[in-house]
Amino acid sequence: MSERPPIPTRADFAAFRAVTTRWMDNDAYGHVNNVVYYSWFDTAVNAHLVEQGALDPASGDVVGVVVETGCRYHAPISFPEPVEIGLRVERVGETSVAYALGVFRAGEERAAADGRFVHVYVERAAMRPVPVPEAVRRAVLPLTADRP
Repeated sequence: MSERPPIPTRADFAAFRAVTTRWMDNDAYGHVNNVVYYSWFDTAVNAHLVEQGALDPASGDVVGVVVETGCRYHAPISFPEPVEIGLRVERVGETSVAYALGVFRAGEERAAADGRFVHVYVERAAMRPVPVPEAVRRAVLPLTADRP
């Protein structure tokens, strides 16, 4: 059995996005349900792209579709805790971008969860892969692990 990777810290991420937990996010066990983490990942990545002018989700000809996602949980989070999502780009390929994400309680150094999220870029009408648009490349370059 291989060793489990270390829990990420804030230093492992290039940017952060604040999100708010909601009453409905808690499950019967009193903590945020696992499906909410995936929503946070999607929100953090796409909000960054929209803010950078790299994505028009309503009418753009090219969109990113999620082809892979995963999450490791390290500590529970519950409503009404504020949360910050750390973003880092692991790889920019010909047609895809792979992100690493960290879920942090506000002010905490170690991630309560960390995950992976992969977008493949497709032409919206045909849903066929296309090269990662230059605007997306420019938007994600500052988030790469080997950033300047």
